[in-house]
Amino acid sequence: TQRRKRKGQSATQVDNDFMVRDLAEIKVGDFVVHINHGVGRYSGLSLQTIGEMEYEMIELEYQNNSKLYIPVQNLHLISRYSHLEGANVELTNLGTKQWDKIKAKAEQKVNDIAAELLELYAQREIQQGNSIPLPAEYPEFAQSFGYEPTQDQQNSFDALISDLNSAKPMDRLVCGDVGFGKTEVAMRAAFVVAMNGYQVAILAPTTLLTEQLYQNLVNRFAGFALNIAEVSRFRSKKEINQTLMLLSEGKVDIIVGTHRLIQDDIRFAKLGLVIIDEEHRFGVKQKEKLKKMRQNVDVLTMTATPIPRTLSMALDGLRDFSIIATAPSRRLAVNTLIVADDNAIIQEAILREIRRGGQVFFLYNDVASIEHMYNRLTELIPELRIAIAHGQMPEHELEQTIKDFVHQRYNLLLCSTIIETGIDIPNANTILIYRADKFGLAQLHQLRGRVGRSHHQAYCYLLVPERTTKDAEKRLDAIMATSELGAGFNLAIHDLEIRGAGEILGDNQAGNIKEVGLTLYSEMLKKAIKKLKAGEKIGDMFAASETYCDVNLNVTAILPIEYCPNIHERLIYYKRLAKAENTEQLDLVYQDIIDNYGLPPEAVRTLIALHQLRITACKFGIQKLDVSNATLNLLFIDKPPVEPLQIVLLMQQLKTCKYDGKNKLIWQVKSVNLAAKLYNAEFILNQLEQCVR
Repeated sequence: TQRRKRKGQSATQVDNDFMVRDLAEIKVGDFVVHINHGVGRYSGLSLQTIGEMEYEMIELEYQNNSKLYIPVQNLHLISRYSHLEGANVELTNLGTKQWDKIKAKAEQKVNDIAAELLELYAQREIQQGNSIPLPAEYPEFAQSFGYEPTQDQQNSFDALISDLNSAKPMDRLVCGDVGFGKTEVAMRAAFVVAMNGYQVAILAPTTLLTEQLYQNLVNRFAGFALNIAEVSRFRSKKEINQTLMLLSEGKVDIIVGTHRLIQDDIRFAKLGLVIIDEEHRFGVKQKEKLKKMRQNVDVLTMTATPIPRTLSMALDGLRDFSIIATAPSRRLAVNTLIVADDNAIIQEAILREIRRGGQVFFLYNDVASIEHMYNRLTELIPELRIAIAHGQMPEHELEQTIKDFVHQRYNLLLCSTIIETGIDIPNANTILIYRADKFGLAQLHQLRGRVGRSHHQAYCYLLVPERTTKDAEKRLDAIMATSELGAGFNLAIHDLEIRGAGEILGDNQAGNIKEVGLTLYSEMLKKAIKKLKAGEKIGDMFAASETYCDVNLNVTAILPIEYCPNIHERLIYYKRLAKAENTEQLDLVYQDIIDNYGLPPEAVRTLIALHQLRITACKFGIQKLDVSNATLNLLFIDKPPVEPLQIVLLMQQLKTCKYDGKNKLIWQVKSVNLAAKLYNAEFILNQLEQCVR
C-alpha cells in the first residue's frame, strides 16, 4: 500500500483529537452515553463473526442486564458519561420512552441556554468599552517577572493585550491548574489598565486569598507609582473606611478584596477592569452583584477548575478562553503516596522535609480535636515548631499565624481545609492529609496543589485507615493516576469537569448535564449555537443520521487484534476515524496507524476505504450506503441536497436503477469482490456529483 502524505494538522483535527481523548481513559465498567439508547456501562470490545465477515463490536450493558452491541463504525454515537463524584448513575431502560423524555427535556434547556448566550454575546458586541494601549513601561514590568513564560502563558498575555486594545469590553476566562501561573496574567492586566489611569478591582473568595494577592501585588508592583489597597476582614473598620474614601476620589489604583468590594457603599472614580478569582466560590447573591459590577468594563476571570475542552469548543466565539495547561519549566510533579496512619511514616515524611530546610502542611480537618494532633506531633518530633490555623480562629490571629509561617518562624502548619485556596508558600513542599479517604477528588487535587510550587521535589502523603469504602478507594486511585503535572485538565477528573461546566453555564444547567452526560450536552450546545447564529430553526439535535452516513460493504473492515493489539488504541482510532469529516483528517489518522503499526492488512485498508465512502456520501445527504454482491442501496435523508430531476436522469442512464419508496434508490449491479464493490460505490457517488443542487 502506498504511504499517504502527511498533511499539516488542521484546527478541526486538533478539536477532534480532544473529542476522542476521553476514550483513552475508558475502562470496562465505566459509564457511556449512546445518542439513541442512553446511559449504559461499557463492557469492552468483542469480535463477532456473521457469515464470513468479522465485525468488532462495542458491548454495552443497560438496565436489567440488557446487552447492546454497537459496530465500531458507529462509535461517533457514543461518548463518555461524566458524572459528579458519589452520584448514583441510573442506567437507561432499553425499549422504553425513558431516554426520549430525557433527551427532549435536555434539548429544550440547551435551546434556552444557547439563546441566552447569543443574546449576551450580541449585547457585548454593541457595548463600547475602553481601548487601552500598552503603556511605555510594560516591557520593563514584563521583564521583572523573573521567569521564562510558558507558551500557554505567552498566548494568554497576547490574547489579553489584544482584548484590552479592542474597543469591545473584554470578557476572558483564564483557566489553569494550581500553580501554573494564572496570577501573572492578572498582574499584567492590572498593570496595563492601572498605568492608563483606570482603576482595577480584584475580587477573591476568601480572606486568605485576598491577603496573598495583596502581598503579591505589592511585591510585583514595587518601583511603579501605583497605589494598591486591600479591603478584607484583616483590616480594621477605620482602615477600610479610609481606603473606600480614597477609592471614590480616584486615589487608589488597584484594590483587592473579598465580596466586601461588591457592597452598595463602594464607589469607584474610574473603574476599568474587574478581575475575579474563582468566581464559582462566590454565593448566588454575590454573583448577581458581580454581574452588575462588570457591565461596560473589562473583565478577567480566573479559575483552577478545568473547563472541559468539549465545552470550550462549543462556546467558541461566545466566551474567550485562555487555557494554561503547561507547567513552568523545572517544575516537578508532586510525588503522591497513599500510606497508613502510622507514627513512623509520619515522622519520616516530616523529618525528610525539615532536614532539607523546607516546611510542612499537616492537614487535619477536625477543629474540635486538633489539639490532640498537636500533642501527638510534638511527642513524635519534639524539635518541631508547630503553628495551628483554622477558620474558627479570630481573623487577626489567623493572619498573624499565616504570616509567621510564611516568614519561617514555624516549620509545620497544622491546619484545616482553610488552606485549600490562597496559600502559596514555595518553601512548603510536603503535605500530609489526615483521613484523606474522607475528602472529595476535587478537594484532594486542590490541597495537593498547595505544594510543588518551586523546583524542589514535593510530596503529598494521603494518610488513610486500614479499611476504606470502595468509593474512597476509587477517589484515591484517581488522585494517584492524575499526579502528573497539569492533571487538573486530565479528563479522568469528571467531577471537576462538571463543576467547570456549571461555572460557565450557571449552576441551573448541572442537572441537564448530569442526565445526558457532559460530552453529549456540549455537542448539543454547539449545534444549537451554530444553527441560531445562522438564523436556522434548531430542530432535532439528536438526529445524528442527518449528517452521518452508515456504510456497509459486507466485508471485514476492522483493526485486527494481531495488527493493533492495544484495546484502548483501537478504540481511539475507531473514534478518530468515525469523527473524520474530510479526506485530510482521514489521511492523518491513516498515516498515524501506519506510523505506529506498519503496513496495514486488507481489513484496515477496507476500513479506511469505507470511511472515505462515508465522507463522500454525506455530501449528498445519503444516510445509508449498502453494497452486497447483487445490489447497491442508497437511503437518502428527507430533503437531500440533490435535484430530483437529475436523479431520474441518472436512473435512466444506469437502466437497472429504481426507487424503492420515497428516499431509497436500488441499483441492480454485480459486485463479486471487494474491488468491484469499491468501484461501484465510487462510480455512483461520482455520478451524484452532477445531481447536487
